Amino acid sequence: MDINEQLVAKIKSLYPGQGFIPLHIPRFLGKEKEYLIDCIDSTFVSSVGQYVNRFEEIMQEITGAKYAIATMNGTAALHLGIRLLNVKPGDEIITQPLTFVATANAIAYEHATPHFVDVDEDTMGLSPSALRLRLEEIAELRNGVCYNKQTNNKIAACVPMHTFGLPARIDEIVEVCEEYNIPVLEDSAESLGCYYNNKHTGTFGKLGTFSFNGNKTVTSGGGGAIVTDDEQMAKRAKHLSTTAKVPHKWEYVHDEIGYNYRMPNVNAALACAQLEQLDRFIEVKRSIFSEYQAFLLDKDEIQIQQELPNTISNYWLNAIRFDNTQKRDAFLEYSNNNGVMTRPAWRLMNELDMFQESPCGPLSVAENLANTVVNIPSSVNI
Repeated sequence: MDINEQLVAKIKSLYPGQGFIPLHIPRFLGKEKEYLIDCIDSTFVSSVGQYVNRFEEIMQEITGAKYAIATMNGTAALHLGIRLLNVKPGDEIITQPLTFVATANAIAYEHATPHFVDVDEDTMGLSPSALRLRLEEIAELRNGVCYNKQTNNKIAACVPMHTFGLPARIDEIVEVCEEYNIPVLEDSAESLGCYYNNKHTGTFGKLGTFSFNGNKTVTSGGGGAIVTDDEQMAKRAKHLSTTAKVPHKWEYVHDEIGYNYRMPNVNAALACAQLEQLDRFIEVKRSIFSEYQAFLLDKDEIQIQQELPNTISNYWLNAIRFDNTQKRDAFLEYSNNNGVMTRPAWRLMNELDMFQESPCGPLSVAENLANTVVNIPSSVNI
């Protein structure tokens, strides 16, 4: 067998008895049905209920953050995070081009402009060295505020993303940003249960955001969360996510433009049951990574992306890299034609029509990864 046949056979051996193997599907192995029935019986199925409160408590316990705010999805969490950083129309926000479109979209929702900086080859997340070089080239502080001296726009924030559950060098990113007074909002949508130097992702910057979409390590069907140690930001996040309604027993008064971004209790019930199994899920997913890693050990044309020594990855989606685009494309075609779902990394954000005019630094690493990376099935195989 050639390498494509061998790898597909290996994937099928990890997921036996399946006619078609998806990239990532949820597993409901705990108290999901029990909590959902309890939620329905309570009649509290919308944005108020005990499971929303419990979900936020569990997220505080898992991440170590002082506050957690439930949202309807990860994109809503990102959007609120950008609002909380007081980003204004015309501001620039530094982020990476290799990310899911929600990262850049959330920036655009506030009429700000994404400014793309390259990623590291090993983490696939924002590169602190590329960030430093870019800021040295274009940034200047004016009365303590960072501006792009080429465009004259304020650089209002930095949004790194932990790609496929591999923690980026987040402490170095925060260190560089602090030198330029740029607040950091971590897009941790894919990195629940991931750690950098024994600290959970999402807790290094001012804010962190998470996703609980149906394809994530744990799911609430649709859901997201913001975490922060800042009490005022937490209160404002909850206020904005509940249509900015001023608390009152019966009157409806809203003191600013808010959003109906609160997670429904029925989704939170599902999330709570899933979060109770997080450690088990990650243990299994890490064993799947080890199976792939061992299989590819002597395959020179394919490498598997793996965590840095000082990090713990959830290996949400295992990512392999081919040594050229032609081999990558051949594997994509063979695997998808033979009952195994695989996909390339996202098209780079700066190549999408709506972001082609956004400022960019050199993006050679991201471009190479976009042309050679493939995600392979990574579901919990219980």
